[in-house]
Amino acid sequence: MRLRYIELFHAVLTTGSLTGAAKLLNISQPAASKALQHAEDTLGFALFSRVRGRLQPTQQAMLLRDRIEKIIQDVHELQRLTTNMGQPGSSPLRVTCTPTLALTLLPAATVLMRKAFPAAVAELSTQHSAVMCESLTLRETDIGLTLQDTGHQNLRQKVLCRGQVMVIAPPGWWPESELAQPLPIEALAGQPMIGINVRDALGNMLQTHLSRVEPAPRTAVSVQTYQLAQALVAKGEGLALVDPFTARCGHANSVQMRPLKPHLEVVLYAMHRPDNPLNAVQKRFLDLVRQLAQRMLVQA
Repeated sequence: MRLRYIELFHAVLTTGSLTGAAKLLNISQPAASKALQHAEDTLGFALFSRVRGRLQPTQQAMLLRDRIEKIIQDVHELQRLTTNMGQPGSSPLRVTCTPTLALTLLPAATVLMRKAFPAAVAELSTQHSAVMCESLTLRETDIGLTLQDTGHQNLRQKVLCRGQVMVIAPPGWWPESELAQPLPIEALAGQPMIGINVRDALGNMLQTHLSRVEPAPRTAVSVQTYQLAQALVAKGEGLALVDPFTARCGHANSVQMRPLKPHLEVVLYAMHRPDNPLNAVQKRFLDLVRQLAQRMLVQA
């Protein structure tokens, strides 16, 4: 099955008509009709039947649908990759990071970088780690910042700094004299907590440790982002376990924080393609991110 037939098949599936498919592919309706007929003659079976003025996929077409959509997706990714490869150096600083880091580290590091390199162009975005790896591989971005060890074989991963899981609480929850002391995880037994249903390595680790606490913490609200957990804690909804950067987002004194005991490490990683040596702007940016992160994590 030729690629032009695959594209036509997908266009008809998308629009439900040959006229719509022809417009989508920027060809004439007769040309689309002729190509579809030729594809069906070549395959030896019909791909569509006409029902109430619309083209409906046949049983054979439905069996092909998932594979066709995967091919179209691969073609689009190839187009994105070749486009980005054809524009080297157009964006000397293209950074993507997780939402938490976008609220804490990315703005400050970018402002400092722009002071050092006023002519530098910056393109910033937020993505979760899995999408971030795809974006880096496809050359849509050059640097990724994440708290996850992705283990991606086609990307180089560098440790920028190390922190630890923090317990956050509404203002005034603990005496000021206790804030520097680690909070034993057993102290969370029976306490009101924000449940964090985040499907990543950190989320799984936190859920594993909390599952051993008896009696279990009282969870009335569950969220899927650490930032939302922090906002709810600031509103007095209960306690939460979060990464050290989330613990420090928001305005000063919006929450109290204490290190969790046992010590659970959280690592800040920078990722980039091994075949893409970092330029001076990118290296300076990562130095600034490292310095800001380390400074943030030693603040009381």
